[in-house]
Amino acid sequence: MTLLLEALDWLNDPTRWTGPTGIIQRLVEHLSVTAAVILIGAVIALPVGIAVGHTHRGRTVVTALAGAARAIPSLGLLTVLGLALGIGVQAPVLALVVLAIPSLLAGAYAGVENVNPAAVDAARASGMSELQVILRVELPLAAPIILGGLRAATLQVVATATLAAYVADVGLGRYLYAGLKTRDYPQMLAGAVLLMILALLLELILAAVQRAGQRVADPIAGRVSRQVQPAQPRRS
Repeated sequence: MTLLLEALDWLNDPTRWTGPTGIIQRLVEHLSVTAAVILIGAVIALPVGIAVGHTHRGRTVVTALAGAARAIPSLGLLTVLGLALGIGVQAPVLALVVLAIPSLLAGAYAGVENVNPAAVDAARASGMSELQVILRVELPLAAPIILGGLRAATLQVVATATLAAYVADVGLGRYLYAGLKTRDYPQMLAGAVLLMILALLLELILAAVQRAGQRVADPIAGRVSRQVQPAQPRRS
């Protein structure tokens, strides 16, 4: 209980919030690393996942690669990359991209693959090209699952981005490493509290975005189902 009160006192100190090593600066750094990782991971994973879900080919290979990426210890990979690339944010960003890709990839191919085949067939029958089928039918209907993968990847990255402080002077993880090195345990606990609050806020925001995607997908799914529903025979 005493340690918690000391951590709260540490957070209540106005000098902790400003300056080049203040909480606001560390928070901006942490979010910047997370955003960069998710953006790079999305550029790599989403096109591959959408292509696999659309063509129904390569799922075994993608699943195996995603599973292998999940099995790689993030700290071990960060250590290897840190030794290869040196001090800086390059190593943690690359390590975190490897962590983010499996969830993004799984969300993309699972979402597109689970779109109602009747809706896809109806879109093709109406004269849409394959690209139009993907953009106008599959992606809107798959949006909730894709956003679910994005949500999972973001939360994994924002929690693991503390490791960036292992080889770079960035992010909220600096409070944990600095506190451990100097035995300043209130600082460590304060850093952990800040990280938990950030993760919870992102979870609430991304959950709301996913629900919005579901609301958009539901009317589209209903409209498509009415279009592909066979005509009922007339009663005499």
